[in-house]
Formats: sequence, structure tokens, C-alpha cells
Amino acid sequence: MLESKVIEVEQFYQSTDVQNNDCKTKGRKNPLTGSKKPLQHASEEITCHVSKIITEITRHEYAWPFLEPVDVKGLKLYDYYEPMDFSIIKRKMNAKDGSGYKNVREIYADVRLIFNNAMTYNDETHDVHQMAEILLDEFEKKWSHLLPKLTKLEAELSKETHENLNKKLAQEATYANMTMKLSDELSKADMALKNLKSLMIAKCRKLSSLEKSLLAADITKLSPDNLHKALEIVNENNPNFQFSREDVTLDLDSQEKEVIANIEEEKKSDVKRRRMM
Repeated sequence: MLESKVIEVEQFYQSTDVQNNDCKTKGRKNPLTGSKKPLQHASEEITCHVSKIITEITRHEYAWPFLEPVDVKGLKLYDYYEPMDFSIIKRKMNAKDGSGYKNVREIYADVRLIFNNAMTYNDETHDVHQMAEILLDEFEKKWSHLLPKLTKLEAELSKETHENLNKKLAQEATYANMTMKLSDELSKADMALKNLKSLMIAKCRKLSSLEKSLLAADITKLSPDNLHKALEIVNENNPNFQFSREDVTLDLDSQEKEVIANIEEEKKSDVKRRRMM
């Protein structure tokens, strides 16, 4: 029961780490195939409408001055700080690496920037100024038809985001509380094991010569990993014991009862593991 709870908590935090890393490294994900959520469908529908509006505006007979970047150096527009044109907008709309637009209102702002720049840097009598004014008015009319749907979608998305955030916070609080309880349970279990170990050592007797011989023979049969663990146990109680060499001499007569008991326990565990394999 305790082990299953520990595994559950570990899996939760591991999955959380994976999700965070995916968000950082992968950027936008491709839409899932199959049925779509209503809000996702509505969002894609609005994006499609905005794309259609952009296409209609760029095909207008007055759109040609705004399709490519302005020659800032050639026109000596040294204070032209926010250059924008439809080639930039289309590139950002088609970006797949996460560098594009996060929502359609960003597209709206950039389209307005194109025409406002043109009207700012060209006199009212200039053709480009007048063309920009006409196209901006046309764009605003088309956008106004889309705005009610967009406002409704944003409200629904905000509500869904708030609900999802509350669910996530509640889930994190649940697992944080579970982690604290597990920590207490594991501490108690660790203390109980230490007490049991002390009791077992206290009841240990000295090995007979025959038992020492049998133990020495059994030690050589341990798997490499478990043999290393057994030698580590000896080293914990006898720091001068060098167990990292290729040839190791272990004097059982000089070892404490605790060391012998731990080695015996490691031997039994190794036998059980081999039987289960």
C-alpha cells in the first residue's frame, strides 16, 4: 500500500516535469486528430475568418504599397521604429516554431500598424496616405463583423482557463499533502526498521567455526552487486577495511555482530531474489 502511494506520487511529478519540458522545447503542438473540443473548433473558425479578411485586403487594388517592407534607408525614414507589412504578417501567421501570433488580436494590431505608419509618414494629400485610409476603413468594417464572435470566444476561453487552473492547483495541493503524509509514514517505517535491526543484533550470538565457514562460502556466491553491498557494510563499521581492491581479505572473527547480521541479511535477500527470477 505504501509502495503504491510512493509510485503514484513519483509518476505525478514526473509527468508534470515532462509536460513543462514539452512546453519549453516544442512550442506549439500539432492539433490532435479526431473530434475537437467546441472552443478549439470556434478558435480555428475565427482564425480562418481573419485569414480570409487578410487575403481580401491584400487583393485590393490599393494594397500593393503595403505588401512588402518599406525601404526605410532609401526614403530616409530614420525615425521609422516599427516597420510592418503584409509579408511579415503572413510569415508570422504561418510560423510553426512558436514565434508566430498567439492570438488574432495581435494580427489586428499589426494590420492597423501598417496603415497607421503609412498615414503618419505620408501627407494627407499623398496617394499612399489615402490608400491606407481606405484600406483601414475596409479592414475595420470586416473586423467589426467578427468582433462579437471573438469577444464571446475570449470570455469562454478565459472561463475554461480559470477552471483548468483551479483543477491543476487542487491536484497539486492533493499530491503535496500526500507527499507530506508519505514522508511521515516513511520516517516511521525507517525508525521501526532501525529498532527491529537493533533488536535483531542484540539477540545475535557469536558464530561457530562451522557457521563461519558456511557464511564465508556463501559470501563468495553472492552476485557482484550484492557482494559489493556486503563489503560496503563491513566498510561502514571498519573504515580501514579496503574493499575496492581486486583481492579482498575478510576476517570474520574481527567483525562486529552487527556486521555479521547485516551480511547474513544481505545473503538471504540475494537468495530470495534468485528464486524469484
